[in-house]
Amino acid sequence: MNDFFSTIRKHQEQKLPFVIYSKPNSSSIYALLQQDDTLYKVSDYSEKGFVFASFDEKQLILIPEKESKIISAEQTEIDFNFSEVDDVAFDAEAKKQYEGLIENGIQSIKKDEFKKVVLSRCEKIDLTDFDFAITFQRLIHLYPSTFTYCFFHPAIGLWLGATPEQLLKANGKAFETTALAGTQKAELEAEISWQQKEKDEQQYVTDFIVKRLREVASSVEITEPYSIKAGSIWHIKTDISGILNESSTLEEVIDTLHPTPAVCGLPKKKAKAFIIENENYDRTFYTGFLGELNSSFANKTASTDLFVNLRCMQIKEMSALLYMGCGITKESVPEKEWEESVNKSMTMKRVLNIKKI
Repeated sequence: MNDFFSTIRKHQEQKLPFVIYSKPNSSSIYALLQQDDTLYKVSDYSEKGFVFASFDEKQLILIPEKESKIISAEQTEIDFNFSEVDDVAFDAEAKKQYEGLIENGIQSIKKDEFKKVVLSRCEKIDLTDFDFAITFQRLIHLYPSTFTYCFFHPAIGLWLGATPEQLLKANGKAFETTALAGTQKAELEAEISWQQKEKDEQQYVTDFIVKRLREVASSVEITEPYSIKAGSIWHIKTDISGILNESSTLEEVIDTLHPTPAVCGLPKKKAKAFIIENENYDRTFYTGFLGELNSSFANKTASTDLFVNLRCMQIKEMSALLYMGCGITKESVPEKEWEESVNKSMTMKRVLNIKKI
């Protein structure tokens, strides 16, 4: 394990692109170490490697298999001391701005401009020190049921995350995806109770995905919704699977699913336009997607395994840019949505050494 990370550290010191990742509930860690600093891109999703795509899909970055050294390791038990983050300074202005954005979204929904919109914010955190390898290992340790990653390209920057949401798993014509919505902070009680607002939000997401998939698939199967815990957050999840039509391509399926209502809204075009006009910052790779594209080194056959880039952060110099968003419906309460965004920010804050104000 030490050799694994020392190899990656030497690679990073040369400012060469790489990605480290671990799949949900897996003990295996993989790394693709690109052997030059070229900015490769996906053109038609026939490429092989690791894709890192922005929310607007204008940046489809690829670390190609054939241009990379591929290494792997098994996780080992490591003791970590996690910083307490409750005493991080409260930002009243950020709260005011975000609640104003939420209220704007609620009013647009009440005017029937769209049914749901996902509104996000970015928070800058000062760091006392930062080590990408240690932070990545902390993410795995804290969130073993998520897709955990560390991505670096000198032209893009350094990103890390632990996302609970799968966008698409495809092997041949068979595919799997999920509908994920609703958020609650995990309390001591074992049972979780969902309000109608959260159930409606989940149903919007499921209905949209199923409707769109039926345009490209010969069969679609859906499970009953169930609760799933990701770190200190609960969500409602529905599993969706099926078989694609003979004429359907991977590119068509990805375009059908992304961006999902869980990160954008419904109807998609109107919600996306509202986001771009009103959020007042560029999401870049937050709520984009990432993962294995037609990859064969971790499987016997080439397959695609993509995840939505949630619960993530970008590291710039000695600061972390944290991203979090909330699904807004007409029943939303701005102050509660702010609290939800704060809860989501803790996912990344728990793995950082945060400078006390």
